[in-house]
Amino acid sequence: MSQDSADIEHRLASAAQAAHERDLTARRCGELQARGGEVRGQLTALRADLAAEQEDVERLEGLSFTRVLASMHGSRDERLGRERAEAEASRYRVAEAEARLAAIDSDLREAQARLDALAGAPAAYAAVLGEKERYLTASGDPRGQSLLALAEERGRLNGELKEAEEALRAADAAKLALERARDRLSSASGWSTYDTFFGGGAIASAVKHERMDEAAAATAEADQRLAVLRTELADVKEPGPTAPQLEVGGGTRFVDVWFDNFFTDLSVGHRIDQAKQNIDDTAARVAGIQARLRERIATAQARLAAIDSRRRELLAS
Repeated sequence: MSQDSADIEHRLASAAQAAHERDLTARRCGELQARGGEVRGQLTALRADLAAEQEDVERLEGLSFTRVLASMHGSRDERLGRERAEAEASRYRVAEAEARLAAIDSDLREAQARLDALAGAPAAYAAVLGEKERYLTASGDPRGQSLLALAEERGRLNGELKEAEEALRAADAAKLALERARDRLSSASGWSTYDTFFGGGAIASAVKHERMDEAAAATAEADQRLAVLRTELADVKEPGPTAPQLEVGGGTRFVDVWFDNFFTDLSVGHRIDQAKQNIDDTAARVAGIQARLRERIATAQARLAAIDSRRRELLAS
């Protein structure tokens, strides 16, 4: 194999990998922009809900006709407590959505910067392909075409392998986050009803409050890890189910499980049981994704080894 052919082979593999990464990064930017738009829409609605809830609190706290009527019926304190709790729940939802949006925007800035850096990759790849074509036309070595074809495939496979490995790391992180969330929920499962948790002597236990806060934080982290996994799976075109949302059924995000129908007969214990079952289902799906990604990685590695072996054979012949 001539020096010119070896140089073209090396540059072709690098150019193919860069072009592949550029295509994946462009797709990632589009997916992140779509997710960001969705969360921004949700955040607008949540902020409107918060404003409405806060108005309800202020109306009951101030001197108003509503306050007079509520006092006459002996229900002002009860209603005010309820409105304050609902306002706090709305504020929590807003904060959670803002955190999700900040994470998406950060990922998008990083992806856009990488896309900008790879702007010349398609042209560079086309240039090397043209050089390859001219070389093969002029070359009388029958091995040249096979070696350059292997170089191009190796570059593509290296790009796919990198994305699959990143997706597997994201899946591993999501699985670990789900396990932590499951553990925190189990530690909080001693609370069976809203009245038990927030009323009487139960509220005096700071430990119980801390455990519930830990469960909420752990599940929010799991949600974020699953969002990252969905992005990584889009890069590798993972077949089968994509990374699931951490939901409690009916499209409800996990954060809502504590707050929806807050003053009805749904008990805290029942909510925890729902969440634990959902996490178990989600973890099982993530485990399936991990298995498929490991299989893809093994297949790509085996093909790369075969390419390397065939390249050595051609060079030795």
